[in-house]
Amino acid sequence: MRAPQIITGCIRDVKFGERVRVVTPANIYECTIGDDCFIGPFVEIQKGVVIGNGSKVQSHAFICELVTIGDHCVISHGVMFINDTFSTGGPANRNRELWKATRIGNHVSIGTNSTILPVTICDHVVIGAGSVVTKNISVSGIYAGNPARLLRKLP
Repeated sequence: MRAPQIITGCIRDVKFGERVRVVTPANIYECTIGDDCFIGPFVEIQKGVVIGNGSKVQSHAFICELVTIGDHCVISHGVMFINDTFSTGGPANRNRELWKATRIGNHVSIGTNSTILPVTICDHVVIGAGSVVTKNISVSGIYAGNPARLLRKLP
């Protein structure tokens, strides 16, 4: 029996703003995190991700490549972002040309255990816990469900 290859998560090549707090263990690399952000434990933030000022990413969240998150957002516990839609019937296996981007506006809160497919979400949106966002959101409001639907507009 061969010993497994052990790869340790790390924090490397990150552009941190001022007053950022990161709770380890975390796997954060080649991304940009704005001023006054909080990153909880057991989080993975992949290369090229941009997180705006004053945003919080709670424990066990996964933020994949091609995700941009605005200012003053909350990404709650266990939120998963997806960039591979399996458009060929299976995983793209590192074929970045098949991956798609996600853009999250400012003042967006995404509830615990939600899944965010490649979409654009406008400013001032709340996504309820356990929701699956499959389509762009262009109206400020509260959304929930699978797929996520508008429950109520916000002023």
